[in-house]
Amino acid sequence: MISTKGRYALRVMLDLAGQNEEKFTPLGEIAARQGISKKYLELILKALVGKNLLKGLRGKGGGYKLTRAPSEYNVGEILELAEGSLTIVACLQNENNSCERKNFCQTLPMWRAFDKMTRDFFSGITLQDLLRGENNFGEKNIS
Repeated sequence: MISTKGRYALRVMLDLAGQNEEKFTPLGEIAARQGISKKYLELILKALVGKNLLKGLRGKGGGYKLTRAPSEYNVGEILELAEGSLTIVACLQNENNSCERKNFCQTLPMWRAFDKMTRDFFSGITLQDLLRGENNFGEKNIS
């Protein structure tokens, strides 16, 4: 399940993608448009700046802006940053897969396939796609 933090991070990134890319957008403006408390928004923005998805500037004329074009951000990277992992089962959360049942688990191939579909789906959608209002995501990423 995608948490509030993940959904808000995506909303913030999409909000900034729709702004003038040359100017910094103040935190208060983002909070007001998105209906997110400033305090909670600060935590999300700090994480996004820390991973270089956003640039922040303090003081007069300060705020936040994207570090890349909207077409260069995919939804998967934003959600992974906010959520930590989108993996649905614990045994796939790290590459080592230390599960004692991995060598004979009959459900592991199914979980791997589902994990790949999820990652491929979200990584195939950019902020630019969302800005354009594209809504064919079911057909776009599933073959």
